Amino acid sequence: MSILPINVGVISAGAWGTALAVIANRAGSRVTLYTNNINVRESILVRRTNDTYLPGIFIDPRIAITDDVAKICACDFVVLAIPSHHMRSTCIWLSDQIEANIPIVIATKGIERGSLALMSEVVTAILPKNPVAILSGPNFASEAAQGLPTATTIACQDERTASQIIYGIGGKYFRPYHTDDLISTQVGGAVKNVIAIACGIALGRGFGENARAAIITRGIAEIARLCLFKGGRQETLMGLSGIGDLMLTCSSSTSRNMALGLEIGQKTRPVKAILESRQKQLAEGVMTADSVTELARKIGISMPICMAVKDILYSGNEIDDVIQHLLERPFVTEALQTSF
Repeated sequence: MSILPINVGVISAGAWGTALAVIANRAGSRVTLYTNNINVRESILVRRTNDTYLPGIFIDPRIAITDDVAKICACDFVVLAIPSHHMRSTCIWLSDQIEANIPIVIATKGIERGSLALMSEVVTAILPKNPVAILSGPNFASEAAQGLPTATTIACQDERTASQIIYGIGGKYFRPYHTDDLISTQVGGAVKNVIAIACGIALGRGFGENARAAIITRGIAEIARLCLFKGGRQETLMGLSGIGDLMLTCSSSTSRNMALGLEIGQKTRPVKAILESRQKQLAEGVMTADSVTELARKIGISMPICMAVKDILYSGNEIDDVIQHLLERPFVTEALQTSF
């Protein structure tokens, strides 16, 4: 008996959404990609490339392009590859159109400003009956779309739903691994963007590779504190969505967060001007730096690297003064789960 193809809907034809559409199509699924951007839709329909967000990647004609959300809601599962600050409004938009049994796959990394909620918490608050999964890992969109070997995490508490998602997107070169730990998967994916900005700043200031290694290592300690407080498991952070994603994002200027930090550290122009110039594709870590430090303050845990990044981005503090303050912190024991 033949197995019918899975129908996969992807909302947002940014770099990652487009890449996931290409990946799901390569896995044999029937894919529908939603975008309300006329220029992107025309680029894909006419030239079969997304020249704005993922240039150089061929988009198979079998991938349907639509601006009709009803076609997305008719799929077997829906992937949300949208910026974190649009998650709530998108779910409200979907709430009167999508059936309760359709799984929502969150391919977004961040913590909502204001509510300080994880993306799964935002989705569940608005779509409480829809199964939720998280897709997160060391994944550069362009490499994954090219078919280069890539692994990722699918976090979902229901194994049957996870299997459906894995079957819908997984293949020889895109390897999903299942966990039921949604909390750690999300905290690792969100906070690593802030740590990557810190690494970029350090390299931009000429502090070298020792400093980057220290920031990555102490960064995972900060991630672990928040993860454990929220009820996640420390061992998940040793996997793809934790240390794997952190290492990738902190090790390459292909990462928007790393590239942003590098430019800030070089101090060729004011931080405000740098952020304004990147509004079109603003690094997710910019908003997460604000929300995660507010969350840390609210619940009383120590996240000094994230706080330092937030001070540089939002408070107008002199970069070298912020770094000096970090270096003057008291010595502590080395442990992932130091006191909250």
